[in-house]
This record gives sequence, C-alpha cells and structure tokens, in this order.
Amino acid sequence: MVAALELYVDPVASSRVRNLWDAMEADGIPSLRDLTHGRHRPHLSLIAAPRFDVAPVRAAIGDLDVAPALPLSLDHIGVFPGRVLWLGPAPHRDLIDLQAAVHQRLAAAGIPLDPYYRPGVWVPHVTMSMRVPHKLMSEAIKLCMDVLPIEATIAGAAIADHARDVYATW
Repeated sequence: MVAALELYVDPVASSRVRNLWDAMEADGIPSLRDLTHGRHRPHLSLIAAPRFDVAPVRAAIGDLDVAPALPLSLDHIGVFPGRVLWLGPAPHRDLIDLQAAVHQRLAAAGIPLDPYYRPGVWVPHVTMSMRVPHKLMSEAIKLCMDVLPIEATIAGAAIADHARDVYATW
C-alpha cells in the first residue's frame, strides 16, 4: 500500500499512540514514527490503493462525510503477515458502513483499490510497526498491552499518497 484515505484520531489519542511509538523505538522496535519519510500520523486507513489522485477521489466521494466524529476504542492487538503489528478498534457498525460507502464510490468511479480493503475483507487497524523483529515481538505486544484501551474519536481525514508526497486534508 502506498496511498490511503487516512482517518486521524483526536489529539489525546494521537499523543498516546505517538508515546507508544516512542516506547517501541526506545526498545529497538521500529515503529511507524520514523518509517520512510517520518511524517506518519496515527491513523486508521479507510481505503488504500497503489496511487491516489486528489481530484478524482474527492469527486467520487462527493458529499459523503469521510471523517465523522465516530468514537473508537482501540482495545486489541493484531499481527498481519510480515510482522505488521497493529491496534484494532472494537467493532463499530458506523465505521464498517462508512468504509463500505467510500469503497463503493471509489470503485464505481473506476479508481483501482487494494483488494485487502474490500468491504468484508478490510480489517480496521492503527499500525504500530511494519516489521517487528521476531525476537522483539513479545516485547512489542507487551508495550501495546500496557496502554490499552486507547479511547479515540475520528477527528479528520486526508488523502496520503506517500510515494508521490501528496497529502490533502479533508
């Protein structure tokens, strides 16, 4: 995934995630804090694609509110293949419906989307690390467990195309 429609969390939750990234880095666990360009914000990717052009994405989404002030409770930990460590929100019907609506609008507009972000396949998550070293996985999980749950509210959104240095807030 290179481009995403990212949902940002409120400042208090963002600070808690950033503090966790810092704790991971202090223990030698690479976090999203310093990954690639070092400008990642704590976020939940609503949809992803190899590339996003701002104007077509905005046109396809139209009047849909992509950043409603939905509450999230980051209350569990998961790991994707490749040692990607993440925090997951408790299931929330409004979040699932929002993601499906965004996917439907972008797909209908012919915008190529990552298949892992199809409705029914998408796993909502806030990434902590893209590559936790095997020998540090238990420590990374412990650090996360020590701060859960993190109560958050969606507080904004942006189109982030990291490969092309495109960041367009909503």
